[in-house]
Amino acid sequence: MRIIRQFLHDKRTLALLILAPILVLTLLYLVFNGEDYTPKIGTAGLPAPVEQRLAEGKAGITSFSSLQDAVEALKAGSIDAYVFIEEGKPIVKLEGSDPSKSKAVLLFIGNTLGHTSEPTSSGASESPLVEPGNLPQPIVQYLHGGPDMTTFDNLGSVFIGVFTFFYVFLIAGVSFLKERTSGTLERLLATPLRRHEIVIGYMLGFGLFTGIQSLVIAAFSIHVLGLMLVGSIWYVLLITVLISATALSFGILLSSFAGSEFQLMQFIPLVIVPQVFFSGLFNLESMSPWISWLSHIMPLAYGADALKSVMIKGEGWSSIAFDVYVLAGLCIVFMSANIIALRKHRAL
Repeated sequence: MRIIRQFLHDKRTLALLILAPILVLTLLYLVFNGEDYTPKIGTAGLPAPVEQRLAEGKAGITSFSSLQDAVEALKAGSIDAYVFIEEGKPIVKLEGSDPSKSKAVLLFIGNTLGHTSEPTSSGASESPLVEPGNLPQPIVQYLHGGPDMTTFDNLGSVFIGVFTFFYVFLIAGVSFLKERTSGTLERLLATPLRRHEIVIGYMLGFGLFTGIQSLVIAAFSIHVLGLMLVGSIWYVLLITVLISATALSFGILLSSFAGSEFQLMQFIPLVIVPQVFFSGLFNLESMSPWISWLSHIMPLAYGADALKSVMIKGEGWSSIAFDVYVLAGLCIVFMSANIIALRKHRAL
């Protein structure tokens, strides 16, 4: 009876016990119950019968007036591939950063143009796509990655962001909770220190160790596990540190509303699990449209997108600047919220 009364009096635990599994199961349903991915393919200067045959298939076909327009669209990520004719040979140029999308494109082209075997390809070199049948043999080229790119190469950058965010969030939340329950925070609040000085102090103190942890995760993934890295390692480290700082400030904020480590753990299904679903591990374009917009409010989505741009696409500052600014802005917002949250402990 004591346990029952304890649960009945702990409304938060009781609510999360019921609502958290429902939330996670609902997200799983929405993530995996979306429509099959429809490849987006551009065409430039194809013969009318071939272009018409592609347009009749189940893909999003965009006809470009010039090859340069198709190239720019591919670089911008608006299409997954484009098809054109060069020296009398059809060529398929894949964006290549997502192997699943590349396979979808090649499978569609093979089925639609009447080929009977799965395409084979190689980097920028020319190789037969399939048995020609009634059509010339297309040649496969890649803008990013290549035919040897693995799923781990594609998702590894996202994993770096996920594990950095999760472990820093956990460590920061538990550590700050101990500061509160041990009375250390109350003693600090009794000193002449201002609230923002206390928050900055905690961020610097915890940040030293969580920053080291995030750098170790990135370095181990790249140099030991051999994760693909095309761009600058310094950009990777910058993004990883920003993810760490955002998770740190967020973890400290949520721990202010937890009375025990058990209550802090209850935030994980509500905070971490949705971050993982919308971080890029799953294709957002195949999700239900009304739920995919949640990725725009997930800090981890911006960090994972920036890491993927640098590590797989080899892009520079202009491509990751927006993600970096968003992460920095969220970190500042969470720190400001922490300053306000300190009022609930003791007014200065």
